[in-house]
Amino acid sequence: MKLGLQLGSMATQPPAETAEIVREAERLGFDSMWSAEAYGADCLTPLGWFGSATTTLKLGTAVAQISARPPAATAMAAMTLDHLSQGRFQLGLGVSGPQVVEGWYGQHFDRPLARTREYVEIVRKIISRKEPVFYDGQFYELPVRGGTGLGKSLVSTLHPLREQIPILLGAEGPRNVALAAEIADGWLAAHFSPRASVTYEQALLEGFGRRPGGRPENFEVAATVPVAIDHDIDRARDRIRPHLALYIGGMGAKDANFHFNVYARMGFEEACMKIQRLYLDGEKRAAASAIPAELIDSVALVGPIEKIRDDLGSWIQTPITTLL
Repeated sequence: MKLGLQLGSMATQPPAETAEIVREAERLGFDSMWSAEAYGADCLTPLGWFGSATTTLKLGTAVAQISARPPAATAMAAMTLDHLSQGRFQLGLGVSGPQVVEGWYGQHFDRPLARTREYVEIVRKIISRKEPVFYDGQFYELPVRGGTGLGKSLVSTLHPLREQIPILLGAEGPRNVALAAEIADGWLAAHFSPRASVTYEQALLEGFGRRPGGRPENFEVAATVPVAIDHDIDRARDRIRPHLALYIGGMGAKDANFHFNVYARMGFEEACMKIQRLYLDGEKRAAASAIPAELIDSVALVGPIEKIRDDLGSWIQTPITTLL
């Protein structure tokens, strides 16, 4: 199992120690570093900035939201970063949720899996640079119809360093995980738990079954796992609670919170309903306190180093290839 550094997304400003952490991760032999985005800072700029001081770390987006940029813009950024990093870039894509997609980007959210499929196809066509890009899909058209009539199929002016840049899909639900296994080079797992590993394995097998040639030899499964090292295990759990309370309680609309659904499927639905109610009522501290210790221990590595070392055993038995 490889290790990756999850930078997350910038909140009000980048943490002052980020550059030092990135350098230390590379010195320790980490395989990769990843950057996220929300409705604020983007995920590509930090990779260019902090990645410029690295030589071995792979640079990945976890995840670039497909509604934030047209497929061509994403392909351009991927090829550019791949050149600048000398072939170390990995493109993680995700759909986000309806609140952000419709409220922030002004795009439609319907049929996210079908949109993702078309998006990946176009990005790959552009990066491969084999012919002028023409695409007549349900959601994307190149050239677009109904414009001036002057649009034409184009070929990227930039020759790719690699004709195939790895594409990973951020996915939480079984159908999305299956889609990643079917069309992508990897799956970016959030809120992963070894206790739900069988469900994930079934979804992966379903997707590989639809893929010509079955499972690729180098298919990547990279899971973001919160870590809090402390000899006081309760204090370590408390450091994780606000993060989980945000995702379970307030990340998405009340009836369209995909993170909530992940934990409900793990068997924590009753606790999730209480957490969400408290969080949406503005009682964020109470929501965090309502998170059961068992839930935290299921998705995070917390406590003394010796305990974390022992707990890693259950993660190693899962399909995960990289722990972020």
